[in-house]
Amino acid sequence: MPTFKINHLTQYRYDRPVRESTNQIKVFPATYNGQETTRHKLTITGEPFINRFTDYWGNEVGWFTLNASHQELLIDSQVIVKTSNSLQNPLVTSRLGDWELIRQEVSRQLYLLDLCRPENIAAADKIASIVLDLRHSRDTPAVFIQRCSEYIFDHFTYQKGITTVETTLDEILEHQMGVCQDFAHVLLQILRSEGMPARYVSGYICPNKDGARGAGATHAWVEVWLPESGWVGIDPTNNTWVSDQHVSLAVGRHFEDCSPAKGTFKGPANQELSVFLSVSYEDGSKVEDSNMVQMSKEPVFIQNVQMEEGVQQQ
Repeated sequence: MPTFKINHLTQYRYDRPVRESTNQIKVFPATYNGQETTRHKLTITGEPFINRFTDYWGNEVGWFTLNASHQELLIDSQVIVKTSNSLQNPLVTSRLGDWELIRQEVSRQLYLLDLCRPENIAAADKIASIVLDLRHSRDTPAVFIQRCSEYIFDHFTYQKGITTVETTLDEILEHQMGVCQDFAHVLLQILRSEGMPARYVSGYICPNKDGARGAGATHAWVEVWLPESGWVGIDPTNNTWVSDQHVSLAVGRHFEDCSPAKGTFKGPANQELSVFLSVSYEDGSKVEDSNMVQMSKEPVFIQNVQMEEGVQQQ
């Protein structure tokens, strides 16, 4: 059972005092059979009270308000997480009739139905063409999922700095370049176009000897609902089924549902965001990553900030 120490530090700096900062955070590792948080220390500027609740997608969410004037906001999350997921591979247990089982379950559950709906994009015909090439008549859903992951891995170039959190699906499909966040969104669109319930997963991929893309940074992958297996994760960035190297934070239809931090403040200030992440493995190996983003070029009186959406998941 691997044990990981993860330090996720988010820092906002303002060029003049701001006030009434109200924020939402999703920095609480998910708890399920296969992932356990043994320690979580959360330190926030001003030590505000954190109101916690569970959202529609099942994520633990925190809300807090910092009323006093301030020029810096720190959100420092330090966790120790144990994982016990062996490499999931539903190819072994899936049956030919799974497509019908998926349709039956989707028809009975609004949650699954919502996760089957593809986004409205201009390149819908391109997605349909990809599906036509990848979907074979006797494929089980698991085989189709794996073939879609392989397609993205083979045809899309992993390159940081090409896309941002505001890059659209149409742009990603045109350039065929990006990072894990982009690849997850493409895979979601393909799977949902075939009526498969699929959700975006935000989290971390922990250091290993395989040189996984995105290791030590915030990461993203996809989970697909299979009737015989439940939610099964697949990572198109690395073309692998999710294993005990992946630590989940939040799930949703897309990245916006999973943003680790976002909120608003009052004040005529420019702001700067930096995010530092350190992931340590039990053998002492460590991977670190940092990003700095200029969030606003012009000062405004009431600034509405999608706070960590400025830093793309890698």
